[in-house]
Amino acid sequence: MKNLVSRFIKDESGATAIEYGLIAALIAVVIIAGVTTLGGNLNTTFQNLSGNVGGEVGNAPAG
Repeated sequence: MKNLVSRFIKDESGATAIEYGLIAALIAVVIIAGVTTLGGNLNTTFQNLSGNVGGEVGNAPAG
């Protein structure tokens, strides 16, 4: 029984898994923040481009 408790205390595989999970979560947050910022910038760019080309998208004259 003493040997089992000793092995359980020395086992660090759970801590390693938690560390990898935290690193993955941090990377995901950074990616989401980057994509959100990039998406906003792209939306503004396409709106400006649409205005310069001749109006809003979807309001093209029927022809």
